[in-house]
Amino acid sequence: MHLTREQLEAGLEPIRSAPKGEGRLDLIVCRPDLGERRELSEATIDPIIGLVGDNWSTRGSRHTADGGPEPDHQITITSARALALIAGDRSRWPLAGDQLYVDLDISEDALPVGAHLSIGSTVLEVSPAPHKGCAKYAARFGREALRFVQSPEGRALRLRGLHAVVVEGGTVQLGDAVRSL
Repeated sequence: MHLTREQLEAGLEPIRSAPKGEGRLDLIVCRPDLGERRELSEATIDPIIGLVGDNWSTRGSRHTADGGPEPDHQITITSARALALIAGDRSRWPLAGDQLYVDLDISEDALPVGAHLSIGSTVLEVSPAPHKGCAKYAARFGREALRFVQSPEGRALRLRGLHAVVVEGGTVQLGDAVRSL
């Protein structure tokens, strides 16, 4: 069952009150192939291929001249609080298709483009590429959810998440601190 716009808007307060500056890594999801999701307790993040075992570096994109992966979309980070509202049951969170799910304020005000995040032994940089949502997102969570995350407030809060690029590779584990640098 999908939530109505009114139900989604009524659930914004916990998202707005997410920790600022320092939070926690709540979920790691690897996408080894189209439509596949694997939850991990630990992952390696590489400056060239992104999350090791994920298909970002091999699936390519119709949006690049050479058909390769979009460089600004290397890692996707989303708000665990936003997914708790939109997806409901935690077992449905991986359907969003993101890799790192954090309990942290990831709004544009809190993490402007170019901001650096430390997670485990990695450092990621917030990409200018917006994370917008797509038809698959609407099919999984409802058309109202897609409209909600794409609204001006939804974009400002980054309810759909954000893209990041790897500055320093390393390892991340569930429960790691996520710090804005």
